[in-house]
Amino acid sequence: MNSLLTALAAAGPIAAGWSVHSLWLRRSLRSARRDPLTGLHTRDGFTRRAATLLKDRRAVVVLADVDRFKQINDNYGHTAGDALLRATADRLAHYVGKAGVAGRLGGDEFAAVVIDDHGTVSDLLTVLHGVLARPADGMDPAVHTTVSLGWVRAADHPGEDLSGLLRRADEAMYAAKQRRAGVRRAGLGRLLATWSGRRAGRRGTALAGPRDAA
Repeated sequence: MNSLLTALAAAGPIAAGWSVHSLWLRRSLRSARRDPLTGLHTRDGFTRRAATLLKDRRAVVVLADVDRFKQINDNYGHTAGDALLRATADRLAHYVGKAGVAGRLGGDEFAAVVIDDHGTVSDLLTVLHGVLARPADGMDPAVHTTVSLGWVRAADHPGEDLSGLLRRADEAMYAAKQRRAGVRRAGLGRLLATWSGRRAGRRGTALAGPRDAA
């Protein structure tokens, strides 16, 4: 009995140490899935949550890209650019709410998946476009720009995965940016994306490494 008690006593600190290590590891993993600048999900965290949400036929994928972001950095400095990115992230996260997910894919590009409960996502995204164009709180009012939004309804493309839906939203966003339309819904036809999975001139693949912030 004494030997058993001695063994258990010796194992106690080891078990406690492992519990602390496990807790630290879980927290580290959660931190790794959060963008340090904006607090939004990184690509990995966003992809995991989005994949679950896309099982709902009401899911909508949104891609957002800050317009003329390089000019903001060049004219007002990277501190102003970072403030603009944080403001964009905060407003997008507020729009998405706890029922959806928002992530920073890299640079000035953001993505979200929302559940369109009432079929009003088009109107809500129009409102969001106006909100995202406001200057960042506490910053020079001159430091502001618009954000182009592209979106696609998952139910319109059954069987298509997140990467495919992001490519469609990306094309719609690019069309909105080119035409200064603000918000555009993806069409139901074929993708115009290049072999790499993104539209011409786009860096990387849909869920590859982050874009250059400039």
